Amino acid sequence: MPPLPAKLVRLVDKMPAFPKSVHRVLQLTSDLNFQPKDLVSIIDHDPVMTLKILRMVNASYFGLSRKITSINHAVVFVGINTVKNLALSVATRGMLPKINQGGLDTNQFLLHSVGCGAIAKLLARRLGVSEKDSTDFFVAGLLHDFGKVVFSQYMPEEFREAMRIAKERGISLCEAERITLDADHTLIGATLGERWQLPEELVRAIREHHDPGPEECLLRDCVFVANQMAKKLEIGFAGDALVADMPERLRERFGMDYDGLCENLENLWGELERARLFIHV
Repeated sequence: MPPLPAKLVRLVDKMPAFPKSVHRVLQLTSDLNFQPKDLVSIIDHDPVMTLKILRMVNASYFGLSRKITSINHAVVFVGINTVKNLALSVATRGMLPKINQGGLDTNQFLLHSVGCGAIAKLLARRLGVSEKDSTDFFVAGLLHDFGKVVFSQYMPEEFREAMRIAKERGISLCEAERITLDADHTLIGATLGERWQLPEELVRAIREHHDPGPEECLLRDCVFVANQMAKKLEIGFAGDALVADMPERLRERFGMDYDGLCENLENLWGELERARLFIHV
C-alpha cells in the first residue's frame, strides 16, 4: 500500500492512546500459561470496566440463577474468554466519540464491529482454531474499521461525501474514501494500530481486511468474510452496505459461500444476540 499522507498521519496522532489496561489484557492473554486470576486483577483495578462487565453478566441473556458481584465470579460463571471480550468491548466503546460530524452512528458502528468480531471468532472455530486462540479473531473484528472513526471525527465533511459517493455510485466505501480523502480506512486503521503497538498480525488484518490476497493469513481471511457476512445480515452499519464478492480461494477454504455460512455457522444467532448486548455495556 502507498504511504499515508502526512496530513492523515497527524490525524492519527490526535486519537487517544489505546487504554493501558487493554494492552495488559492483550499481552497477558497472549501468554499460553496465563492464569485467570491475573486477568481478574487487571480488570479489578479499572472500576469503570468492572462495573460495566458486572452489569453485562447479570443481564437476562446469560440466565444466571444468582447475582454476580465480582469479576472473579464472572470468570467462573461465563468463562474467561467472554470476560476478556467484554473488557475489550467496554474499552472500545469508551474510545468512540459520543458526537461526531461525519455521520457515523456510534451504536450502529459498534454493533457492526462487535458482530464482525463474533462472526470472525465462529469462523476461526469452524476451521479448527482453539477456543482460547479464537478470541484474537474477535479482537480483529472489533477493531477492523477504526480508521473510519478517525475520518468521521477529524475530516467529517470529506467522510460524509465519501459515504454519499459510495451509495450513489454503488462502489465500496474504500474506493470512495480514496477519492475524497486520499487514503482509505484500512490504511488509517493499520497506522493507528501501529501507534497503539498492537500485534503485527492484527495490524495486518486491519490493513488487508478488504483485500484478502493469496498469501496465507487466517486472521485476515476470517475478518474479511465476517465483515461481508455482518453487512449481508445487516448487523449494525459502519457506512458501507456493499457486500464484496467472495474470492474462490476463500469459498474453498470455508467450504461454502456467504449464504451457506449464514445458514450453517454453528451458534451464529446466539453470538449475534450477545453482540447486540455488548453495545449497551
